[in-house]
Amino acid sequence: MCLSVPSQVVALHPEEAAVTVDTLGVRRKVSCHLLADELTIGDYVLIHIGFVMNKIDKEDALKNIEIYKDIVSSMESDENA
Repeated sequence: MCLSVPSQVVALHPEEAAVTVDTLGVRRKVSCHLLADELTIGDYVLIHIGFVMNKIDKEDALKNIEIYKDIVSSMESDENA
């Protein structure tokens, strides 16, 4: 099973068919070769092994990001208990 955290597009690299995304504060360049949709800065996407798999709705992305942050916070609390 794979878990993909929504990532926000922060830079476009059309000459490379790539974008830079921000995933919970971590930025990296990923390929858009598997995506037919055109991306713009601010879009939210799901990534798998360095490839954008699909573009997702901003509202859904933000809800999911909050859930992931809650999970991480809970895990950190458990470790410190």
